Amino acid sequence: MIFNQFEEFGNYLWHYEVTGHAMEEALKQVMGKNDRFRGVASATGSGGTIASGDYLKQIFPESKIIASEALQCPTLLENGFGAHRIEGIGDKHVPWVHNVKNTDFVTAIDDNAVVNIARLFNEENGRAYLVEKGVPESTIANLELLGFSGIANVLSCIKVAKYYEMDENDVMITMLTDSMELYRSRMHEMHQEFGQYSEKDAAGDFARYLHGQSTDNMLELTYPERRRVHNLKYYTWVEQQGKTYPEIQDQWYAPNYWTDVQKQADEIDELIVEFNKEVGIS
Repeated sequence: MIFNQFEEFGNYLWHYEVTGHAMEEALKQVMGKNDRFRGVASATGSGGTIASGDYLKQIFPESKIIASEALQCPTLLENGFGAHRIEGIGDKHVPWVHNVKNTDFVTAIDDNAVVNIARLFNEENGRAYLVEKGVPESTIANLELLGFSGIANVLSCIKVAKYYEMDENDVMITMLTDSMELYRSRMHEMHQEFGQYSEKDAAGDFARYLHGQSTDNMLELTYPERRRVHNLKYYTWVEQQGKTYPEIQDQWYAPNYWTDVQKQADEIDELIVEFNKEVGIS
């Protein structure tokens, strides 16, 4: 049996149940009495992590779910073409397990922003410049936890915060789905291609790609726009992967489709416990 994370609802359920609850716990720890939770941003990838938004929206009904993708391959924005350098975020198709009908926003992130911020966050001159700008050293010490897709997620939060004119009481959340440990070879390639990273490079990247993040290449999804994105599933999943037309229609029109999926978690947990007993795993 071959498991396909793009269509297996175990992927969706894990992030709905585990990631979603973990985010709720984190929000309870950091939010003050005057704070407002505004939304979660996630690269679409396999459609797993963004499922945490379905849980959070049930707890915070006014919150938004933001799907992030690469500007160089704008699948949700412009139906998919091109190539990009933000590894691990998916492209050119919509995962079967992505609940598009519950997605509020799409942001497209320039992969030039991602790779240059990666240098800003990890090069010696980049970190020295961040110290000059007042970034706490405790924060700088943890910047290596942001890999390419993690940086893209953070930039999506910044873009949406600017779009909605958020203030210090508005809270966005995202996940760091990888770290720079996966991208050491990319850093080496950039050294070879662009040379030493200077303080001027750091100042430019800070101004352009962090403070300069704008509200371009974004789309607030209306009902027809969500349906358009959902319909992108058809060629991949019905024409190529054997799903049926009634199935894809149910994902959009059946009122309990996604909540019925969510209710399967307890039953699956019981089956896992039973299986572990049978094979002698305590």
